[in-house]
Amino acid sequence: MTTINTLQTEHVQTLLKRAAGLDNDKGNPRTKEIMHRLLTDVFKLIEDLDITQEEFWQGVNYLNELGANGEAVLLAPGLGFDHFLDVREDAKDAAIGELGGTPRTIEGPLYVEGAPTSEGEARMDDGQSPGQEMWLHGRVVDEGGIPIAGAVVDIWHADVKGAYSHFDPSQTPFNLRRRIIADEQGCYRARSIVPSGYGCPPGGSTMKVLESLGRHGNRPAHIHYFVAKDGFKHLTTQINLAGDEYTYDDFAFATRDELVVEAHSVSDPEQVKAMGFKDSYLDVEFNITLIKTQSNEKQVKHARARATVEQA
Repeated sequence: MTTINTLQTEHVQTLLKRAAGLDNDKGNPRTKEIMHRLLTDVFKLIEDLDITQEEFWQGVNYLNELGANGEAVLLAPGLGFDHFLDVREDAKDAAIGELGGTPRTIEGPLYVEGAPTSEGEARMDDGQSPGQEMWLHGRVVDEGGIPIAGAVVDIWHADVKGAYSHFDPSQTPFNLRRRIIADEQGCYRARSIVPSGYGCPPGGSTMKVLESLGRHGNRPAHIHYFVAKDGFKHLTTQINLAGDEYTYDDFAFATRDELVVEAHSVSDPEQVKAMGFKDSYLDVEFNITLIKTQSNEKQVKHARARATVEQA
């Protein structure tokens, strides 16, 4: 590999400052700071690894393709960015003594605002979605085990094809998406179907990168949660169903041991009938502990671009 050092020359340092807008008093200072660091690191990468022009433009063309396919939201977790952001948030919480309770993990790209809201209990499926029936339930409590009445438990998950409503045109709006207000005992209950995991689109932009790294692009069966209540840290998390092939090999690095849940099959005819199910069902219990905070910022989900009904 040829060793050529140009990064620290006056010419290149001036180029970096001008490219990032540091030579003018217009624009956004934070954006300039980030851009200057980004450009500096990329220039250093090109120099340290002796990136060829062919390799550089191949990368540029890939970014065009990635954007056109709308797969940046898949590639980001696949390269560990989402998990790294969670690691940093955990470290920040630990530094101020607010780490604890149910662990956070990645949100994923498929949340949609505006799901129907129910008190205490909801049916999540539209009655047209095939799959094994599921009874999903639990309690929301504080660190002392005191029920948190009125906590908002926002749940969404895929169907048996691994597809999500609003992104899968075959599903009805808000299928498998509900917001449940916990009752006086902090309990929430949901009737639904057992979800399946999914894989990145074969031949897509994300899989091109993962395959070049010798990796797969599969996620295990999982269920997403937002949980919120005034005075408590907003929780973004998801559970994995134990026994899935990819439970501990999630391409998005979202698995945490505390969030792997054993699902129990219930087939006793009397119990099935009492619960109002047609056949045997899967009982999934997930209890949630929220942490108190004085920070208004920590009480709401972090701002990010999310899908709306119109976009999806």
